[in-house]
Amino acid sequence: MKIEIKQLAKLSPLNALNIDNLRELSVKSKLVSLDQGKVLFRQGDKDKNNFYLLSGEVEIIKNNQVVDTLNAKSDDAKHPVANQKPRTCTVKAKQKSVFLQVNSDLLDIMLTWDQTGSYHVDDLQDEDEPGDWMTKVLQTKAFLKIPPANIQKMFMKMESVSYKAGDKVIKQGDPGDYFYIITEGKAMVTRATEARPKGIKLADLGPGDSFGEEALISDSKRNATITMLTHGNLMRLSKEDFISLLAEPLLDWVES
Repeated sequence: MKIEIKQLAKLSPLNALNIDNLRELSVKSKLVSLDQGKVLFRQGDKDKNNFYLLSGEVEIIKNNQVVDTLNAKSDDAKHPVANQKPRTCTVKAKQKSVFLQVNSDLLDIMLTWDQTGSYHVDDLQDEDEPGDWMTKVLQTKAFLKIPPANIQKMFMKMESVSYKAGDKVIKQGDPGDYFYIITEGKAMVTRATEARPKGIKLADLGPGDSFGEEALISDSKRNATITMLTHGNLMRLSKEDFISLLAEPLLDWVES
């Protein structure tokens, strides 16, 4: 069975990925078929996968007792099955079932790529001339799909904010509230893991780079921390305005 991109775009938080990352994820993920009575994973397992139930039905078992069931036709199936790590339960096929298996580390990196927009890892360029940041934003693939009227409204509704070197613009684990575009200055993207609680450096950002959209689209927590490396000026758009002006057109594009 082939993994369809449209199918991925209906799952959360995969629906926050851009079309290019969805294509790459479809190639790097796989389908897992499980016969009735077979176990997908057991309580206490420490695997690095997200499993989405595409067809069939499973039992959720804790301490040898069935505490819940999940059917592929339910809304809950849009989210990974019992996704706590280490596993807090055992998942067993109640009937023949098919799952999408996605490497959780790969997905986290892709979500962070999308959240930070288009950037060069560890390869910051010199400061752009004033106004060049807007040109860079408009030339990104995602913004080419946004109706011009929406982009105009976006710039009208954005507010300017300033930060000092060392300031954290967004913190991993916080709820999403704004979408940001850097107009001046440099920032660093880090993500904390169990092995590296102080954070792993993922990228540097500069003028024209954007971030923050993933948490707004998927209504989830921030999956990275953005820290200013220098004094900087940013433009930010509220979650409500982002959803109405940018998120809906982007989702329509992914699902079309």
